[in-house]
Amino acid sequence: MGRPTMEDVAERAGVSRALVSLVMRNSPKVSDHRRRAVLEAAKDLGYQPHIMARSLASRTSNIVGVMVSDLRNAFFADVVEGMDTAAQESGLELILNTGRRSAARERTALESLLSFRPGGVILLSPILPAAAIRDAAQQAPVVLVSRSSTITEVDTVNDDGEVGAGLAVDHLVSLGHRRIVHLDGGAAFTSAPRRKGYRAAMERHALEPMIIPSEHTDSAGMAAVQKLLNLFTRNNFPTALVCGNDFNAVGAMSALEEVGLRVPEDVSIVGYDNTSLAALRHVSLTTIDQPRIQMGRLAIDALVERLREDRTDPIRRRLEPSLVVRATTGAPRN
Repeated sequence: MGRPTMEDVAERAGVSRALVSLVMRNSPKVSDHRRRAVLEAAKDLGYQPHIMARSLASRTSNIVGVMVSDLRNAFFADVVEGMDTAAQESGLELILNTGRRSAARERTALESLLSFRPGGVILLSPILPAAAIRDAAQQAPVVLVSRSSTITEVDTVNDDGEVGAGLAVDHLVSLGHRRIVHLDGGAAFTSAPRRKGYRAAMERHALEPMIIPSEHTDSAGMAAVQKLLNLFTRNNFPTALVCGNDFNAVGAMSALEEVGLRVPEDVSIVGYDNTSLAALRHVSLTTIDQPRIQMGRLAIDALVERLREDRTDPIRRRLEPSLVVRATTGAPRN
């Protein structure tokens, strides 16, 4: 037997196909008695509504395409959790894929999402060129999370990276640190404001900034520490690192511990994002918190306003980060 259809459910429940369609769309126009009959028939037959067909038939789509930059980064998992909750509340369905931190793969992933004719697309920290994002916005509303944009058809949800990096430096200075190095996030679009915030805070405290190019991965954090080990002796090694994100920070911690430098006794470390990784007891990473669940919810809210309230002006949400102090920061060594 093939996949059960809406007609099969209608026949089993003794109702019309149109009434089954109303039940599947959760319409309030159906009586409780008939709704129960349709749902029981659907359960008996193992019927599942076909989202794509339903969207095409109604000329609207409840599908939201979501492209995640890096599936290994727990930050994105938290953002998607907020999106999923808000999507369910709004009757939307999420379809996810990933670009694996490659512009070419991201372009293919975006084209794949658009092939579903979604009601909208949310891109989490994409490295795609702006032209590709503008082209996508001509086909469906687009929301960028953790990336800014001036395209009027595109909404954005970000934290204030300049403020966040400044909080990290201020915390370390308050503990007595003076030799504070920033391991940046490379090509990620969140890196520029964090670099700017780090520089501004160091200058505010009359300290000399030093930035080591890195990326938002644990392996890049390890490599950045190796660069520092080649530049400094143990006697004049930096006493604190402000890392591009939590993944980067964990990699830096691992590299330091491999050469016998203790965290935080020898080197204090601050991450960024406050992911679930940072909160693990054996990691206990001091970090900058982004309101990740809220960012996901705001991304869905922006799409809903575009789709159902005919809003055309762009939304630019910028949320305030905060410092979370744990065990990886302390007073500098003598």
